[in-house]
Amino acid sequence: MPIRVMLVDDHAVVRAGYRFLLDQFPEIQIVAEAGDSHDAYHAYFKHRPDVMVLDLSIPGAGGLAVIRRLLARDPDAKILIFTMHQETLYAKRALEAGAKGYIPKNADPEILPEAILKIARGQSYVVDAIAQQLVAQYASGASGETLLGCLSNREFEIFCLAARGLTTHKIAEKLHISNKTVANYITQIKRKLEVDTLAELTRLAYLHDVFDK
Repeated sequence: MPIRVMLVDDHAVVRAGYRFLLDQFPEIQIVAEAGDSHDAYHAYFKHRPDVMVLDLSIPGAGGLAVIRRLLARDPDAKILIFTMHQETLYAKRALEAGAKGYIPKNADPEILPEAILKIARGQSYVVDAIAQQLVAQYASGASGETLLGCLSNREFEIFCLAARGLTTHKIAEKLHISNKTVANYITQIKRKLEVDTLAELTRLAYLHDVFDK
């Protein structure tokens, strides 16, 4: 029987690209798609895919919340993260939430079907560059989570985008939320981290290895 896969990404064109790639593999069958966290949750339990391919930056509660919510109801759910986020701490959060794999979208597209096949067989798959960074962090005991652990998943997501230099408007567009909501989150983040400026946020991001060297 083919491996039944569900695609979750807010861009229909991106999902079409995934489908085109995966349709070349007869052992993989796309059974469902979703564009936001609400539809992803309900479609999963309607179609019961073997593997969900999930983007973290989806409208609604976000991908990290989807992982936790799905696994709370179905501990056997197999979730592969395929996302724009290249930060090692993002991967760490997703894997600790219960994802079985993590691939940034700038990786070789041929990795995607390989990862799906491995995860369907009960294995895990983390792209080499991120896996090496995670091993190095665990070996050295270094992790920005000591400080950044006070941030919620959504706050952490906005923290990373703001530290990369994205404007409030660009962050709002990317996360499908309002400018005011982003501004409120940034205010909360600054308060929690006890900083006053975006420059200080960026400095914290680099000090705590949010962006891989």
